[in-house]
Amino acid sequence: MSDPVLPKPLRVAGIVFGWLLGALLVAAIGATAWVGVRGLEAYGHLRDAEATARETVTKISDPAQASGLIDRLAADTSAARALTSDPVWAVAERMPWIGPQLHAVSTVAAAADNVAGSALKPLAGVAASFSIDSFRPTGGKIDTAMFAEIAEPARLGADGVAAASASVSALDGDLLLGPVREAVSDVADMLETSAKATDALARASALLPSMLGADGARDYLVVFQNNAEWRSLGGIVGAMAVIHTDAGTMSMTAQGSSGDFRKYDEPVVTLDPEITRIFEKRPAQWIQNVTQVPDFSITGELAREMWKRETGVEVDGVLALDPVALSYLLKATGPVTLPTGDLLTSDNAVQLLLNDVYERYEKPADQDAFFAAAAAAVFDTLATGSANPTALVTALGRAGDERRLLMWSATPEDQAVIAETTLAGGLPVTDHETARFGVFLNDGTGSKMDYYVTADTTVGWDACTVDARDRTADPVTLTLTLTNTAPADAATSLPEYITGGGSFGVPAGVARTVAYLYLPEGYTLIQASRTDAGGFGGGFHRGLQVLTFSTDLEPGASATATITVQPPEPGAATVTADVTPTVDADVPTRIGAECAAAYDTP
Repeated sequence: MSDPVLPKPLRVAGIVFGWLLGALLVAAIGATAWVGVRGLEAYGHLRDAEATARETVTKISDPAQASGLIDRLAADTSAARALTSDPVWAVAERMPWIGPQLHAVSTVAAAADNVAGSALKPLAGVAASFSIDSFRPTGGKIDTAMFAEIAEPARLGADGVAAASASVSALDGDLLLGPVREAVSDVADMLETSAKATDALARASALLPSMLGADGARDYLVVFQNNAEWRSLGGIVGAMAVIHTDAGTMSMTAQGSSGDFRKYDEPVVTLDPEITRIFEKRPAQWIQNVTQVPDFSITGELAREMWKRETGVEVDGVLALDPVALSYLLKATGPVTLPTGDLLTSDNAVQLLLNDVYERYEKPADQDAFFAAAAAAVFDTLATGSANPTALVTALGRAGDERRLLMWSATPEDQAVIAETTLAGGLPVTDHETARFGVFLNDGTGSKMDYYVTADTTVGWDACTVDARDRTADPVTLTLTLTNTAPADAATSLPEYITGGGSFGVPAGVARTVAYLYLPEGYTLIQASRTDAGGFGGGFHRGLQVLTFSTDLEPGASATATITVQPPEPGAATVTADVTPTVDADVPTRIGAECAAAYDTP
């Protein structure tokens, strides 16, 4: 059949249409090449930026070191953003299949550029005058003006990084190819880490001037937790001291011990009924028990009121640390010589302060005097600026991350800065990404036997699958195994002050532990069991279900509690548990697991 003969206008139209189709095809090929070439160039800049960003994160706590890296980062991210934001790229983002991939690339490029340019650049402007040495006292004084100068740029930077992190996290993983999805996930993780680092710097620069007395003198009660006798947040409150700050100067103005406090007939602060149903009134009646409720904002109020009742002094805030945190600080100060002639080091601090002292001194008053001397010696070393500032910041950061350093302020503005950080010592909060348990341990022996008790905690799934949104509907299980590692003859070989000598109805050598297990909010308990055949009590605390149990362990004995919960709907594919800090620095105070199963990739 011969080709049909079309009228001239239609032939012309056909030629034009064919030309247009050809032109569009050429344009499409050209656009693809254009996008491809620019995409490869952008990829190179983003990879360079990623490497620089990871290095920047490690230096962000010292802006002077980070400023040069920020300039280099900004150059790469600006180039990547320009390459992925032209009109051709924007049109390509609307195409099926490939469009979401390109949109993800441009979103990552824009987020990275916002971080480097709008968020971190302000920090570079003040970095030249700021150094990690700013933490070192000079002539007994810390210059608070430097922290005030960096506060606003640090907050702008933190807000910018948080916004960038949110934009990348909002990308729909369902639409992305496996390699792109993995890359986006890596960037999201990096931005989340960056957000935490910049937020920590912003909070520190906002908080330190006021805490150091820049706006007027402050007094802080520092309580030392004794992990050899567990309480939910670490240990009983034993020794304590008041630190006075004024215009950057620090001095220790008072010391005390739990022996200076009486039992109060009525709670010094009214506790919520749901708290007293779980913990009774003891946290508000004994100074030793103020850390029993796993919320340091409650501890702070209780300790402040008790100190006021005994001394007449109303402090501006309360801090807590334990001997393990002290051992971290000693890495920054170096060994400290005590009045007794002992050399207190990072290696021997825990054993000396939590065990040896009870074998050396039988009288509690002598033990308290030893603790007071150790605290004063370490404080003097810190206050005179003898500590290595970089090591000091590292030590404080580690202690804070492990919840061995806690802080509460009676000033609402300061407390708002502390809140939602590990320093606040708050209850575990479950969110979209992570289901959080709390494992809080308390001594029931009335002794120092917890120096010998280990707590092994695990969380995870027997089997799990996740969907494309990283959600899982499978039950998650928590196990807690407690073991008494004391010698078999502990009843006779250990001092009575360590074993308790049966004073509270527990035979010498036996360790009694009372555990409070906080379940993730919204999760349903489907199974709870114990190897020692005991049961559970419990209640609710701020919407969290709490299971309680008590177990008595002879030397060498163990007991395990197993708890399984079900998410209300497909829930977080990451689970963690905050655990009471113990005497062992190698035992994590937060453990976690991720659902290992992965959804199919196209």
